[in-house]
Amino acid sequence: MRLAIGAMLLALIPFADVMAATDDEALGRFRDWYAVAYVENDRKICYMVTQPTKSEGDYTRRGPVYVQVTRREGDTVPDVVSFEAGYPFKEASEVDVDVDGKSYTLFTDGQTAWAYDENSDKELVTAMAKGSKMIVQGTSSRGTLTTDTYSLLGFIAARRAITQACGK
Repeated sequence: MRLAIGAMLLALIPFADVMAATDDEALGRFRDWYAVAYVENDRKICYMVTQPTKSEGDYTRRGPVYVQVTRREGDTVPDVVSFEAGYPFKEASEVDVDVDGKSYTLFTDGQTAWAYDENSDKELVTAMAKGSKMIVQGTSSRGTLTTDTYSLLGFIAARRAITQACGK
């Protein structure tokens, strides 16, 4: 929940203001990505986040929309990818992710989409590191199809920052 709140704040106010308003440590801005760390229950948690460069769909209102990669100090799963849609997804639906022509399918839970397993997270993160553009398509609980385009510029540097802060 805290990660989602931090990312939502990023969507609303400048990065420096977010860091001043929370106990989070700014690891830096890397082109289109922000990297952040904080400590929870004596354990460091790092995440990197970005917003879409373009959003399409026949909707009147959406909450914050972003993709986030989270790394928790000491976890065996190094990176967990999540997509926040800004609306509740259609129940039992999937999200289609395209990274430079390679497709991935994620499951939905409320307003968030996740990779099905650790290997899927690893494949997606590897593709994001090699890619330049990512397109995410999902369907809202009202049946509205949305397409969000994300820049992957700065992904590698932001990932390096969270890896250095939270370990491999």
